Amino acid sequence: MISAEAFLQRNPVALQDIGEPEPENVSSLNAVEGISPRDRSVSNNAGHESEALSDATHLRKISSWSSRSAQAAGVEDSGDVDACREAALRLLDAAPRSSGALRDRLLGKGYAEDVVEGVIDRLIAVHLINDLDYAESVVRVCANRMMGRRGTMMELARKGVDRKLAEQVCGEAEQNGIFEEAAWELGRRVARKTEGLERQVRQRRFWSAGGRKGHNPATLREVAAELLG
Repeated sequence: MISAEAFLQRNPVALQDIGEPEPENVSSLNAVEGISPRDRSVSNNAGHESEALSDATHLRKISSWSSRSAQAAGVEDSGDVDACREAALRLLDAAPRSSGALRDRLLGKGYAEDVVEGVIDRLIAVHLINDLDYAESVVRVCANRMMGRRGTMMELARKGVDRKLAEQVCGEAEQNGIFEEAAWELGRRVARKTEGLERQVRQRRFWSAGGRKGHNPATLREVAAELLG
């Protein structure tokens, strides 16, 4: 019989996008599994040009490329603080976000880094962004999805939450038994759905679900022995 550790090595955590969580409305979120960050890289058209190009010509090409990039992103002036602030407010109005996720979106639109940082600092100062509250809301959503600590940490990272803060909120949740209870709830659901099937089949399905959701193998082993033995 395959060991728990070997099973999890063959079946790593896979999360789906749950969207941007609303702190008090987890029902509006999608399923958690499968992560695919957008690739914002652009090809370097200047590539392997002739070494005969002068420095002035090279600088003009860089300036032209930057201008085209900003226009393609829909930004006429990458240094426009007011426009950047309005874009940030529209994004926050659509859904709560961490400062990291908001920063990535604004930079992706073509705004200058110093402008983005200034806007985000101001939004934090007036309490329109609160990374701690946001991180705790993500943990609640993950708990409702019966996810473990490992899976929740991955979701927090995907949502742009600082790693130190993610470890803090996950540590508190773990101390309060949130992830352990999530594992037991997952076990109860699998037990109900697989009632009447062979023991090995039931345990395999539970281990598969528990691995995808990022639970501790020791906790999964305990739950499996109690509910699916």
